Amino acid sequence: MAHTISRRRFIRNTSLGAVGLSFGPGLLRSWAQERKTLKLLQWSHFVPSYDAWFKQYCQSWGERYNVNVVVDHISLSDLKSTFAAEVVAGQGHDLVEFIAPPSDFEPSVLDLTDINQEARKRFGEQVAVATKSSFNPFTKKFYGFCHGWTIDPGDYRKSLWEKVGMPEGPRTWAELLTNGSRILKEQGVQVGIGLSQELDSNMACRALLWSFDSSIQDINENVVLDNPKTVEAVKYMTDLYKQALTPEIFSWNPASNNQLLLAGKASYILNSISAYRSAQKDVPEIAKDVFFTPALKGPNGTAWASEHVIYVSVIPKFAREPDLAKQFLLDLCTNYDQAIWASKLYNTPAFFQTKVPGGDRGYPGLAGAATLRDQFNTWFSNDPFALTGETVGKLKPLQGAEQWSTNVGHPGPASPAIGEIFGTFVIPNMFATVAQGRQNPEEAVKLAAAQCRRIFDKWREQKLVGGKG
Repeated sequence: MAHTISRRRFIRNTSLGAVGLSFGPGLLRSWAQERKTLKLLQWSHFVPSYDAWFKQYCQSWGERYNVNVVVDHISLSDLKSTFAAEVVAGQGHDLVEFIAPPSDFEPSVLDLTDINQEARKRFGEQVAVATKSSFNPFTKKFYGFCHGWTIDPGDYRKSLWEKVGMPEGPRTWAELLTNGSRILKEQGVQVGIGLSQELDSNMACRALLWSFDSSIQDINENVVLDNPKTVEAVKYMTDLYKQALTPEIFSWNPASNNQLLLAGKASYILNSISAYRSAQKDVPEIAKDVFFTPALKGPNGTAWASEHVIYVSVIPKFAREPDLAKQFLLDLCTNYDQAIWASKLYNTPAFFQTKVPGGDRGYPGLAGAATLRDQFNTWFSNDPFALTGETVGKLKPLQGAEQWSTNVGHPGPASPAIGEIFGTFVIPNMFATVAQGRQNPEEAVKLAAAQCRRIFDKWREQKLVGGKG
């Protein structure tokens, strides 16, 4: 990675904020006197340079606090089941990071209202998508703490879209269908949107649903999925499959759309910039042809992106070092300029007003940057990781993405019921059964809505979800 940071410079420049501010100086002295261990469990990042930086960061943080920091990285597919097993056993890690709202674990984790309030005091307001992905308004509980998220634009091949008269790529779902099908017919390259039981399909189907002015729930947590607009969205997806997709999408995993783009076989995918970063490394000729669009507009101009990665950390009730875990999260936000850089701009801050620490941070583009918002805009205007000869400003469409990015429970919260619906793939299954001809749109929507109502009723009985049905 260009402009690497030496370990000595890292330790010198790392600003850990007001140490002990939230939890008192007595606790800090106890950390210094007795060397403790903080155990972290998280997924393996899509941008490998981030994990390398994070390991260094944890080591330096541990040296400052006299703490052994143990980080266990596991595959994303194993994360939820691993934590569920720890909950049953009543022992395991002190801090667990998910990339989708782990709201269904609310009964098993600590209420993190204290550090969420402290973070707002230190760093300013949190972006709405982060708050809605970590707070249950019915129980008034922060089941998690969100330090960052990842923008999900459309990634398109400019050369392919230029040939159908759209060099700026599609701006609406209708254009994706009309011209995506033309590209497949005339150039032999398909659209890369999945209909499988995996993360990206879950996100794409929600973005489509919302952009057609429908949703699983309303703002008051009542199930509203069974309506004509959902049927319209399902019919659209069936048309998109028949005209611009191929059967392989029904068995995709989270990496499949990235792989299709890198292989030169996708004209458009819904994903973060990680696919683009991979292309820069492995297939630069593809990377130079990848550009980005904001969320696509539906029939009435509504445009929403369902966020692909939301960094929500939880502290289980069995954690042995909950206060250390809280301090770790606050300090990570203080140093989020480094997290953005180490992830090659993949990580987006949940607190844009965080002040950028002074001194030589070991990377360019900070002159005059007072906050992470300034830094973010500077780097997205002129990507410091762009290849030689790449078009300047390719990431500009991502500026202001929080205005068209939302949580998986939109327009309501990411409640435990929404978490279970997400985890059991109710929505992509609804779309897939119709696209495969196994159900008609109206039938599929009614069955999915009934399944959602059963899930909501179950969590309502546990007093964790609002609404009336």
